[in-house]
Amino acid sequence: MLLDGINHIAVISHDVQRLGSFYESVFDAVVGETRDHGPGETMTNIRIGPATVLNVFVIDGNTEADRQTPMWGRGRLDHLGLSAASHEAFETIRARLIESGASDGTVNDFGSEFSMFFRDPDGLEGEVLISKRAERS
Repeated sequence: MLLDGINHIAVISHDVQRLGSFYESVFDAVVGETRDHGPGETMTNIRIGPATVLNVFVIDGNTEADRQTPMWGRGRLDHLGLSAASHEAFETIRARLIESGASDGTVNDFGSEFSMFFRDPDGLEGEVLISKRAERS
């Protein structure tokens, strides 16, 4: 393969502080500084993995963050699939998602992986996965 993963995913939000706090408290993400990105627009990087960042844009007058539709009706990008670093990390994330009210904690068995779904404060659907073959800590 010529690629080694995803560098960033760009999302639109109305409240980057709230979104950043969620990703920090659940995933130990690192929220960078907010900077201007054009007239009426800011961008904040939220590092969610060693080489993966959410680029969070707040754009005056943009209402896309308000649109919420059911799975497979969300357009070209339906949801985020995030890889847990270990089985222990998966369980820590699961507990934090339940505590934050972002997930009911249901774990799905998808054959080679375990998965659980969550919804972030902006309503973006996410999924955390761990390979059954991942080394247990």
